[in-house]
Amino acid sequence: MRHPRIIIASISLAAAAAIGGGITAATATSSAASSRPAASQHAAATVRTVQATVGGKTETVLVNSQGLPLYYYLNDTAAKSVVTGGLAALWPPLTSPSPAATGLTGKLAAVSDAHGDQVSYNGHLLYTFADDQAGQVTGQGVQGFFVATPGLTPLTGSSTSTGTVPATPSGTGYGY
Repeated sequence: MRHPRIIIASISLAAAAAIGGGITAATATSSAASSRPAASQHAAATVRTVQATVGGKTETVLVNSQGLPLYYYLNDTAAKSVVTGGLAALWPPLTSPSPAATGLTGKLAAVSDAHGDQVSYNGHLLYTFADDQAGQVTGQGVQGFFVATPGLTPLTGSSTSTGTVPATPSGTGYGY
């Protein structure tokens, strides 16, 4: 009988291989977090900032209510997610009809798309990474996903449904 952690890691790596993803054993983790349901929320999602290590440097990053780092996908537009199927299983979209923010100065919104009311920040649709745990940033640069920061440069042409988040000091921003 196999240990459940090994099975979870195998499923995660198999899913990545099935979609042609760039995840390797070195970048995937075999954590119990992989067995939790998709990180999409149907209630109000709160986005806040925390300090985390990204690429060996301490940076301020956006996280969801559970403390999981939030990412954006390079190939998305401000109004449409192209993350579907197996890719969406590894990168669950953050959804909420009424997202809230703590410590953000940019524009947090809900965008109606194939995932429902997907949360965006400065026009970038937000996702979690199935292999992350609170306090970990393991998906940086994987499969075209990058960690979201308070200074994320706004996308133009956004058709979002909520307004600008009130200004709150949040440190320096990095516009990946």
